[in-house]
Amino acid sequence: MRAVVVRTFGGPEVVEVADMAVPEPGPRQVRIKVAAGALNPVDAAVRTGFFGGAGKTLGLGWDVAGTVDAVGFPASWRVGDAVVALVPGVDAPLGAHAEYVVVDADAVAGAPESADAVHAGTLPLNGLTAVQALDLLELAPGATLLVTGAAGAVGGFAVQLAARRGIEVVGQARAGDEELVRSLGAARFTADGAGAGGVDAVLDAAVLGERALAWVRDGGAYLGVRPGEHPGAVRGVRTGSVAVRPDGARLAELARLVDEGALTLRVAGTFAFEDAGEAHARLAEGGVRGRLVLVP
Repeated sequence: MRAVVVRTFGGPEVVEVADMAVPEPGPRQVRIKVAAGALNPVDAAVRTGFFGGAGKTLGLGWDVAGTVDAVGFPASWRVGDAVVALVPGVDAPLGAHAEYVVVDADAVAGAPESADAVHAGTLPLNGLTAVQALDLLELAPGATLLVTGAAGAVGGFAVQLAARRGIEVVGQARAGDEELVRSLGAARFTADGAGAGGVDAVLDAAVLGERALAWVRDGGAYLGVRPGEHPGAVRGVRTGSVAVRPDGARLAELARLVDEGALTLRVAGTFAFEDAGEAHARLAEGGVRGRLVLVP
């Protein structure tokens, strides 16, 4: 089968399509025939060597939408089921940008019935990151939450999910994104942080760091989206970061919210595996609204 990998670190030009053995599912695993999967900043980080792994073949891709192709006993999924899953990893030879992937059965969820595979392939990583971050913040209804990068993938999901919980969301993004951010459920908007000070918590999807921390009230909370990369605690502000993990049950809840119209899946463009380098180049340019999606 074909898979998108890197064998050396560098720019988009190092991304290649390799011939790989089709993986076999073990006990309590399923093999998914991939239909689509989003390209995320973590893939660019793997490509540039941020996580190490020099001299190895490293697979790319964390998001997968497709159909169950084979199951390892015992498993609750059946061949032909339309599913989505998170395929985490930064040092494995095979990622989700492959024609077939194997994942643990409990990491899998039924795909949203209202979305095609290209759109469904944008949900797992960013949706789970957003909901797990909100869980860590433990905000009660009526609390104020500033979401930086509110027009992005993680930020956009976080705005919708937080507003659904009765949290007052302040969305921070570029001035031109105000209409979009408000449409996602933000009660207030800021481009430069003006009027954002004193919030109960920040979900820093834009990775602003100390700048975003300054907008939190004394005794509030700050949460980053890069594991282990967050400012130290000051003024009694609790700081931390989310390390996204597979969770099929939670992913199924997110898929149901998509079908209810409560979560918006946004696709900025699609690329064939052979054009994966072009997709990486487009991602590096910035300003993408929605996710770029790779299809076999």
